[in-house]
Amino acid sequence: MKRPATPTLATAAVCLGLALLSFFQFPGHTWLQQDTQIYVPILEHERDPAVLRNDILVQRSHVAYTLYDEIAIALRGVSGAGFREVLAAQQIATRALGIWGLLLLAETLGLGWLPAVAAAAICALGARIPGPEVLTFEYEPSPRAFAVPLLVCAMGLAAGRRYLAAGIAAGAACLYHAPTAIPFLCASLLLARRAKPAALLPLAAAAAIIGLAAHGQPEHQRLFAAVTSSQEMLQRMRTAYVWISTWPAATILRHLVIFAALTAACARLRRALTPELRVFLLALPAIGVLSLPLSWLLLEHWKWGLVPQVQPMRALLFGTLAMQLATAAAGLMARSRWEAIFWFTLAYLPPCPSGLALVLGAATALLPNRSSPVAALAAFFAIPILGGVVNYPRLHNPELAELSAWARASTPRDAVFLFPEEGHGLAPGIFRSEALRAVYVDWKGGGQINYLREFGEDWWFRWQQTMVRGFRPEDMGKYSGLGVNYLVLRKRIGKSPEFANRTYAVYPCIVGR
Repeated sequence: MKRPATPTLATAAVCLGLALLSFFQFPGHTWLQQDTQIYVPILEHERDPAVLRNDILVQRSHVAYTLYDEIAIALRGVSGAGFREVLAAQQIATRALGIWGLLLLAETLGLGWLPAVAAAAICALGARIPGPEVLTFEYEPSPRAFAVPLLVCAMGLAAGRRYLAAGIAAGAACLYHAPTAIPFLCASLLLARRAKPAALLPLAAAAAIIGLAAHGQPEHQRLFAAVTSSQEMLQRMRTAYVWISTWPAATILRHLVIFAALTAACARLRRALTPELRVFLLALPAIGVLSLPLSWLLLEHWKWGLVPQVQPMRALLFGTLAMQLATAAAGLMARSRWEAIFWFTLAYLPPCPSGLALVLGAATALLPNRSSPVAALAAFFAIPILGGVVNYPRLHNPELAELSAWARASTPRDAVFLFPEEGHGLAPGIFRSEALRAVYVDWKGGGQINYLREFGEDWWFRWQQTMVRGFRPEDMGKYSGLGVNYLVLRKRIGKSPEFANRTYAVYPCIVGR
């Protein structure tokens, strides 16, 4: 096996360039549209306990077993930048490291530097994973968004037998999001005899650091408790992706087809597969497939309460990522144009429509291997422009920003807001983090029901009391009694609001006013 060369300035520039391209162009990035709606309020409260202290999200949070919060707060203190900036910097840096890992894996397969860049670029186009609802390249700077590329970096380093460096990268991934690292660690056991004992030291250190960070924190996650019938009802309603019985059969079939395509590509590459590559391109994706029956057994049959917290079926993302890399490599090693078109089309399928995937596959196959990065780079623009792929809605708007600025400047710090007309909308979560004012209940915030039973009970009570039947003027007294200070409506109700713009009107919850 030819060991990949030590990173050069060109390699570093390519990895950073692809990270920036994937961040700003496609698949892109978001802020306060997904999980950061939960993490940012927690960070703000940890930094200043007086902020959002009346909000349900920060009263019971789930960041005890990660250094995500400590690192973000430390970087903010050192740099003077806001959480958005320090988290985005980490997101770009870890993406670059993940792309380097993909490049190392491709080089270990025997590809030259430029073809390896093309394979890494195709993988950097990202993919949505139906079922567990995760991404190979996350749009938001969440703990998982940092952990996954760090694990890919560890794979690339281990493929080159740099086991100590791989252990450091994997240890860093554990510090950010240990559940994401579990499948990687399980697969890596197959390489235990090949690695030196020193490679395990970073992982042991990471485990000790997580234990110390979690010690004494006020969270009480019952690791060995069973899921109650009420918890199951809530999770099936709010976080159905955790329960495989709620998945469409087509989703399960999709993952089996992806694994079959991966297996076929690895058969085509069999002469290039080292023991390390077999672990990361076959064994790790196989763990993802096995997580389907395992999750059913542990959660739906045995009702183990840890499963919704760990969410083992997220390991399916490694299968899609490995399929993209292996099929791209097979296309670059193909003996004919038709074979190359077949493999490249499979590589492009996860992030784009089938017709465009075929076009991109043909374009890549028709170019010489040394020019293949050109087609791969063109895909970053072709998929959103020609394919019409929109990965996320644009939720931020001037009216919501104006509302948030008014609330932050003109209402008491402990004020509690309610958006009774929003339903499953994400505007309340954006408002919470931008206004730094508590929201009584919102749909996105309910995502924590997988982690904390008491939170789920409180969230469901609040949701039933205020959101199920929508806003009714006669409920103003009830809202006040629940501790709500302000209602944010999308319509006027006959009396003068304290704040209004084209979209929102804010009314105080004072009976008789």
